[in-house]
Order: sequence, then structure tokens, then C-alpha cells
Amino acid sequence: MLLILSSAFLAAAGNGISLVAFPWLVLQRTGSATEASIVAGAGTLPLLFATVIAGTAVDFLGRRRVAMLADAMSALSVAAIPVLALTLGIGVLSTAALAGLAALGAFFDPAGMTARLSMLPEAARRANWTLDHTNSVYEAAFNLAYITGPGIGGLLIATLGGVNTMWVTAAAFGLSILAMMVLRLPGADRPEPEERPDGVVSGVLEGLRFVWHNRVLRTLGLLELAVTGLYLPMESVLFPKYFSDRNEPAHLGWVLMALSIGGLVGALSWTVLSRIASKRTTVLTAVATFGAAATVIAFLPPLPVILVLSAIVGLVYGPIGPIYNSVMQTRTPEQMRGRVVGVMTSMAYAAGPVGFMIAGPLVDAFGLRVAFLALALPVLAIALTCPWVPALRELDQANR
Repeated sequence: MLLILSSAFLAAAGNGISLVAFPWLVLQRTGSATEASIVAGAGTLPLLFATVIAGTAVDFLGRRRVAMLADAMSALSVAAIPVLALTLGIGVLSTAALAGLAALGAFFDPAGMTARLSMLPEAARRANWTLDHTNSVYEAAFNLAYITGPGIGGLLIATLGGVNTMWVTAAAFGLSILAMMVLRLPGADRPEPEERPDGVVSGVLEGLRFVWHNRVLRTLGLLELAVTGLYLPMESVLFPKYFSDRNEPAHLGWVLMALSIGGLVGALSWTVLSRIASKRTTVLTAVATFGAAATVIAFLPPLPVILVLSAIVGLVYGPIGPIYNSVMQTRTPEQMRGRVVGVMTSMAYAAGPVGFMIAGPLVDAFGLRVAFLALALPVLAIALTCPWVPALRELDQANR
């Protein structure tokens, strides 16, 4: 369990640094929120396709092998930035080049995440932990990475610059690979031939059919699609634009750290709350709180207010990851786990590129307040709709 948690933490920390560094490099060179959104969108567009394929790859090649390959390719994609700057000059890092590298790195990230998530039930049995406890700790480690990753990223940008910050990202992926290399766990290596998908297309279709015909998984996937698509542009375009205009890179790191600190506490709290709290109520509360907080942030209040609201959003959303993971794990056959996780994760990212393409031009045309409101108000509408969705009432039957 410790090796999986360490690998997940290191890979997520590397992604957390990139989350700050890529848009910052663009904004530093051009000051354009539209171009920053293009690069941010390039970092999420591959997630839609890569995550679906990643699930089939995990079930075919094996979970541990896919995790190592994914981290290796992610490390190469970010290390290419300082290498290109040193050999060809900083001018080579155009918006198009950064978008290409961001897309390359993002293409492999879902495979590593899917592979590690697929190993959790076996790791839980070996550690003699419940699934709720295991998923809580896993998500807490993930959120802890996003406390340290963006925070370190903001500080490194302020001291070393955006280009050299990418060396730290590559090192984090390298250490994640080492953790996977020494892992030995049942089900982590390549499955037996009869348990593998017949091919990429058939494997993807099997995962899609399974999720679509399970109305709880289908509803959770669609909900995550909508909410994540509205949230990601705030984190990767609107906040970087706001703090870039104010020349406050460290403050951007603080906001992302506040989200992750809240998420860390919320994820850990699910170990206890899972015994007394309703999954449905927890999900409804999280969506409503996020919509309300984002609406207030749209008016760009002082930094302490933004920090408090960000921490609250992280706190109420902290248990959502463990809840989603447990539902997937208990409703999915072991041999299909990678494919189902891949489909569910791809749905979470499907609306991200659309959100980025809307957010950047909105900022440049109408300003940050309008852009924030355009993303926050739909979340409130979703929150008002969720109590009437029948499938969410089955969440508390997921483990039966």
C-alpha cells in the first residue's frame, strides 16, 4: 500500500507543478488568457481519449507495467522544455510548442492514474483495510500532492523561473517509477490470456457498455463530466490569469494549496464519515457548496476570502473521490476494472477542453468576473437538479 500511495503522490505532485508552470510560461511570454487556455486545453483534450484507451491497456498489459510506462513518458515530455530551451534557445518555446508538450504529457497521465487506482482493492486486502478507508487514504495522498505540487511550483517559478521548474516535475515522475519497480502485489502484473480484452476497440466498447448500462455509474460519470468541465478552466486559466496580471505567482500556489488542504482533510474524514453519512447527501452538499463558493469568487474578493472559500470547496469535495472509487470497485468485475475506471475517468475530463475554449475568450472579451460567473452559475443549476435524480438514491446501496 505504501508503494502505491508514494507513486500516486509523486506523479500527482509532478502534475501539480505542471498545472501552474505551463499556463505561467504562456502568460509570461504573451499575457494572453486565450493562449493560456489553448495550452491548458491541450493538456486536457488528450485525457478524453487517452483515459478510455488506458483502461484497456491496463487490463491487457498489466497495472504495474502501465504505471511505469506512463510516468516515463510524462517525465520525458516535461524534461523536453528545459532541454529545448538550453539547446535551441527560449524562443523555441512558442505557444504551439508548449501546447504540444502539454498534450504529450497529458496523454500518458491517465494510464498511470488508472493503473494505480485499479490496484487498490488488492492492496486493501493485503493491508487488511476496508475499501472506504483505502480510498480515503489514497485520495488524501493525491490531495496532499496537490498541496505540495502547485505550492512548490509557484515558489519555484518565483525563484528559478518556469523553464527550470520543469526539472522538478521530471524528477517527481522518476521517483514514482522507482516506487512501482519494487512493488509486488497480486493482480499487478499482466493478466492471464483469458482475462485480457480481445483488442483495443473491443475493450473500450466493453467498458463503455458496462458503464452505460449501470445507471449509478452512468449518472456519476455524467455529473463528474459537467462539474469538472466547469471547474478545470477556473483552476488552469482564470486563477492563473488573475494572479499573473497582479504578478503574484506565489498567491496562485496558495489558492491551489487551499483547495488541496481542504481536499486532504475531506478525503481523510471519509474514513469516519463513511460509517455515519449518506453518500448521496455528501455528493449533493459538495456540488451545491462548490457552486455557491465559485459564485462569490467571481466577484474577485480579497485573497483571504478566496483562500477560505477554496478550502471549503476542497473540504466538501474531499469525500467525493473515495465515494466514486468505492462505487466503481464494488460494481465492476475484477477483470474489467481498468476499462471501467478508464471510461469513468475519461467522462470526468470530456468537457474540459470545451470549458477551456470558452473561458479564455470570455476573459479577454468581458473580463474575469464575467468568465467566473459563466462557469459558476451552471454549477448552481446542476446542484438544484441533483436532488431529483433517481440514480443518486442508489449510491448508498453500492456496497451491497
